[in-house]
Amino acid sequence: MGCVSDNRWESFPDMLSTVKETEDGDEATLQPVQFPFEKVFPVSIVNSGHDPIWDAVREEAKLEAEKEPILSSFLYASILAHDCLEQALAFVLANRLQNPALLATQLLDTFSHVLMHDRDIQRSIRLDVQAFMDRDPACLSYSSALLYLKGYHSLQSYRVAHALWKQGQKLLALALQSRISEVFGVDIHPAAKIGDGILLDHGTGVVIGETAVVGNRVSLMHGVTLGGTGKETGDRHPKVGDLALLGACVTVLGNINIGEGAMVAAGSLVLKHVPPHSMAVGTPAQVIGSIDEQDPSLTMNHADSAITCIIRKLSVRSIRKLVAWNIVRTLMVQMNTILALVSFVTGCYDELADATKEFFKHVAIGSRDGRSI
Repeated sequence: MGCVSDNRWESFPDMLSTVKETEDGDEATLQPVQFPFEKVFPVSIVNSGHDPIWDAVREEAKLEAEKEPILSSFLYASILAHDCLEQALAFVLANRLQNPALLATQLLDTFSHVLMHDRDIQRSIRLDVQAFMDRDPACLSYSSALLYLKGYHSLQSYRVAHALWKQGQKLLALALQSRISEVFGVDIHPAAKIGDGILLDHGTGVVIGETAVVGNRVSLMHGVTLGGTGKETGDRHPKVGDLALLGACVTVLGNINIGEGAMVAAGSLVLKHVPPHSMAVGTPAQVIGSIDEQDPSLTMNHADSAITCIIRKLSVRSIRKLVAWNIVRTLMVQMNTILALVSFVTGCYDELADATKEFFKHVAIGSRDGRSI
């Protein structure tokens, strides 16, 4: 299969809505995955059969070459010399990952073969770059994601390693995993299953274990770990549902589920299931409530969603505590009044007792002296 073109591809939307691997990895049980590609580009352009993302990448590269002549050779070699996004991406990744043991020419052949023949990856690389454009404000253009963003590079390198793993080339896949970890600081086991439209923001420190599953259109911030809990074997890593958002330095351990559309706040340690469309916060993480946004991974609204959940949960508690405190305060006021009254009465009693005692003392003295009182 060659590059996306009028002659070799039926249409761009058909490519984006083709089948996707299921969790069991069985190609016979593939299921169709639909994406709102009409939101990526105008429907009139998408339905024309062109590859609008590649067209945008080339146009951006031409403009940048004119603005920055010092980069013209780099832009030509990386983008303008190629016929399609697959070839350009293979060239970029091969040059990023090369070392004396894995030559750039060898890697280029490997990446090109996988990217040019794997229809799933061809769909994924486009949906992923669109995710970076939509959700990462630091992503200036499609070409900048292709050329410079290591979160995108590490994700697409993983996709090639995953394809090699499924083909039985496990040693080569593990060699790529090791090299990806060295170069990008991202460690994703090639057997892990990751959906489309993924954002690895920054990417640094992301670790995804062998049996982990990440759904479609998920956003993972830097430092996210999807790991196991010890030396157990088998299915031992987390499952992240579609449209979930995991904040910076979130750690999820064990074969637990992060529900669809769920959000985990930065720095949380998740050891239990997180229901769909809810927010988990803390170490260990606790579910603090549901979130109004159906697609938190797309809005990337970390702070407001967290505050809303906290206010919603605390409001009920606060009302209860306020009512209880008012009752207690009223009782305390009443008790203080009673104590003051008792004190007053006690003081009066003491004064009366002293006066009575003094009176009888005078009576006794007068009686002794024979005086009348």
